[in-house]
Amino acid sequence: MSKRLVILLWVIAAALGGLVYVVKSGQNAPAKGAAARKSGQTLFESFPATDVSAITISGTDGTAHLVKKDGKWTITERDAYPANTQAVNELIRTITDVKVVGAIEGATSFASRFGIDPSAAKSEDRGLEVTFANAGGTEIAKVSLGKSIGGGQANPMNPMGGGSTGRFILNAADKSAVYKTSEMFGAVSSDAKTWLSDEFLKVEKPKSVAVTAPGKADILWKVSRDNEEANFNLENAKPEDNFDPTTTTGLKTLFSFAKFDDVVPAADVEKRAQSDQKRVATVETFEGSTYTLTITPAKAAEAKPDAPAASADSYLLTVDVTATLPTERKKEADEKPEDAKAKDEAFAKRLTELKEKLAKDQSFKGRTFEVREYALDSLIKGRDSFKKQAAPAGGPQGMQGMQLPPGMQLPPGMSMPGGAAPRGAPVEAVTPPIEVPAQGGDDK
Repeated sequence: MSKRLVILLWVIAAALGGLVYVVKSGQNAPAKGAAARKSGQTLFESFPATDVSAITISGTDGTAHLVKKDGKWTITERDAYPANTQAVNELIRTITDVKVVGAIEGATSFASRFGIDPSAAKSEDRGLEVTFANAGGTEIAKVSLGKSIGGGQANPMNPMGGGSTGRFILNAADKSAVYKTSEMFGAVSSDAKTWLSDEFLKVEKPKSVAVTAPGKADILWKVSRDNEEANFNLENAKPEDNFDPTTTTGLKTLFSFAKFDDVVPAADVEKRAQSDQKRVATVETFEGSTYTLTITPAKAAEAKPDAPAASADSYLLTVDVTATLPTERKKEADEKPEDAKAKDEAFAKRLTELKEKLAKDQSFKGRTFEVREYALDSLIKGRDSFKKQAAPAGGPQGMQGMQLPPGMQLPPGMSMPGGAAPRGAPVEAVTPPIEVPAQGGDDK
């Protein structure tokens, strides 16, 4: 074989190899204008969930910055208050696993129709822009959450309404299509307060409660009790107080189910509080804890994205907790060794719980919480609220003057409240006679 023929064959082989490469590359790459992700695939080929250390959520309600510090998620707009870790982790998990159920190719040029236009002023056109970054501040991914799919609900702030089946989403790194997903992302919001941890104060076994008058240091009222089962007694009660112990029942479970609406940034407290109406409540417990609660009515304020205005019935609450915990158990006389051991173990377990609870309660110090009036109702009432209430004349309230419907008769011995007479003629019930067959023989 001549040298020229060998060279020619090598040239032909190289050309064929290049042609095969081009054909295969064309088969593997999406066609121009085609969606890069197909139905059933995840939105991201690989999402680095473990690298996420910061999340920014922007929308018409403002911007929420979630930042991980020392392994815990916090909210920048609320002075680094703890975030709801479960909610944050759920967002990361959902973004990691979310799958495409459909694609609209070339839709990015009119993205506002799908509610994913960050420059739009209306919430239904803008949607929510969610940016993920690592500990160094480098952006990992960015997505836009748009309108809900189906059900006629166009508001991205309420994607669960109207029988929606999913939501439009855009991956900023993939401009090939706007994707449909079956995820609702209903808990995702750009309002910072929606990300707050909902753990709050719990007061257990209160022994005494003292409250000052609004704007004064003088004690308005103080109640105390001797044991956990007893009702509270009003200290320094006078005959005119007409004290009713049952009116103190709500103090036994003080803050048991209380929740807060928001955490007020330190820079906003002064302009939000009616300081001249401040009162202080001091609660002592049977287990050695003392809670000092400063309660201040909130001013009505104009709403703004990063510091929402308090509602008309809101109060600002600060908490300071101290404790003198018992170091040893008081042993009973004639205590059996086996009983002593069990009681010592129970005491040690409870002491550990009290120390953990104290640490949690003290973590609220320096924070100002916005709390609804009903959560503080037992503490902001006046001294007159402990008075016995006179029973209304004429029987139970709301029964005076009541009359029976026509044709109805009261049972024997029962009368209408307040002496009201039944209306209408009584109905006489007549039972027909019952024939009983003769016994003791066959009919003849």
